[in-house]
Amino acid sequence: MPIFSVKRSAFTLIEMLVTLTILAILAVAVLPLAKNTVKREKEIELRRNLRIIREAIDAYKKLTDEKKLIVERESEGYPPDLKTLVNGVNIQVTEEGKETTRIVKLLRRIPKDPMTDSYDWGLRSYQDDPDSNVWGGENVYDVYTKSPGTALDGTKYNKW
Repeated sequence: MPIFSVKRSAFTLIEMLVTLTILAILAVAVLPLAKNTVKREKEIELRRNLRIIREAIDAYKKLTDEKKLIVERESEGYPPDLKTLVNGVNIQVTEEGKETTRIVKLLRRIPKDPMTDSYDWGLRSYQDDPDSNVWGGENVYDVYTKSPGTALDGTKYNKW
């Protein structure tokens, strides 16, 4: 009879299989939730980026309506392209009784479209049909994503 008895405890093969099965079931249950979370984050970023660009377009339009920015009549007061909002525009400012010009940049950069992972946005001009997917090129009245995907709420991204 041995003087020292060593008792070993270990997992049996059955216990390991049961544990792995439970982990696999949990992983399968969590995967759709993770996908929805990623999609929801992209949708939030898309809404934010659309708002940023549209606010810059509106600020440009406001400057033309206030006659601080002189543009061609056919443009209806909207920017010719998105790069104009980044490069800046010369506006007329009255400081201490003198007319001066100042460059105003309405966007720091063109935001990335999270759905297409590009900087290429769909553009609409004031002269285009509201449902048109082809930009007429006269000016930029509105932007939309070129993604044909469907949002979690069932709407199409390119209709936002």
